[in-house]
Amino acid sequence: MNNTPALITACITHYYKEFHLSVELHLPNAGITVLFGPSGSGKTTLLRCIAGLEHAQQGVIKINGDVWQDSAAGVFLPTYQRPLGYVFQEANLFSHLTVRENLNFGLKRLKAKSDTPEYHHILDLLGIRQLLDRMPARLSGGEKQRVAIARALVLQPCCLLMDEPLAALDFKRKQEILPFLRRLNQELTIPILYVTHAQQEVAQLADYLVVLEAGKVQASGFLSDTLSRVDLPLAQDRDASTVWNTTLLEHETEFHLTRVAFAGGTLSLPALTAKIGTPLRVQIYARDVSIVLEVPLATSILNVLPALITDIADGERGQSIVQLRVGQEVLLAHITRKSVLMLMLSIGNTVFVQIKGMSMLN
Repeated sequence: MNNTPALITACITHYYKEFHLSVELHLPNAGITVLFGPSGSGKTTLLRCIAGLEHAQQGVIKINGDVWQDSAAGVFLPTYQRPLGYVFQEANLFSHLTVRENLNFGLKRLKAKSDTPEYHHILDLLGIRQLLDRMPARLSGGEKQRVAIARALVLQPCCLLMDEPLAALDFKRKQEILPFLRRLNQELTIPILYVTHAQQEVAQLADYLVVLEAGKVQASGFLSDTLSRVDLPLAQDRDASTVWNTTLLEHETEFHLTRVAFAGGTLSLPALTAKIGTPLRVQIYARDVSIVLEVPLATSILNVLPALITDIADGERGQSIVQLRVGQEVLLAHITRKSVLMLMLSIGNTVFVQIKGMSMLN
């Protein structure tokens, strides 16, 4: 588990018409923290309060020890005094400026130079060097968002705030930009706060997850721990899943398979082209996990692993959600309530799980 200290504090009470936001969060200062929840849950309002675009009636906001708001002390820094980058749903590029000029617009205000190693690293990180002389009208939706992200990053902010940056893109454009977002997480040292209501973006991007509902925090924690909580709607959804961090171990070229190692075991996957030692993120859907009491004598399923049942909850329409510990990883299984009774499953049972399919997220 990541033991990164919590250096982002957001304790906010904010009323807006009939909406009431009341949260107390202490977030890690690295990786991607995803703010997740349905429309109207308070995700964007919280992000705007952190940015200073909304002035919460009461609250304390601190980033790495710097106080951005402290209502009791009468402190409220306006947005332009907060060293942050903000990316909206729409790219909002200046249509009369080239990509290069859009990037340099904020640098001129800060009297900063564009010809720095950090500037060129951002161009390469987001793959936009070849776009510098284009006008925004000649960019695709995904390219526009990559430029918008770069424009926020060249200011060298202490954190990056992203408000559903993929919401306005179609599926193809989303798949185009997701690898760049993952690279940001891998190569940047600043924390990213990312708003979404899409579960797939949670699985692909989140290191830390905050689940919001009606202006309050339902859950907050590292991704694997939060996704696997059987008391949350996420675990009961048809697309409920868990995400494991693995490392590529070996290629079984004869069988067109690849083996990866996780904390406590190994998995066989369809052949990958990555190099040995490459870190890989694996998503396992709860609907693709079955439970048996003994190792099957004959099965076509390659991934059969010992597991310990750590929680069970009833879902809808005769379904049960079973939480299991496999090595040091947590796993969810969706099985029928009848199966729970037939197998006499209970917390503390040692069983075996059969994992029928997995998705690679890297």
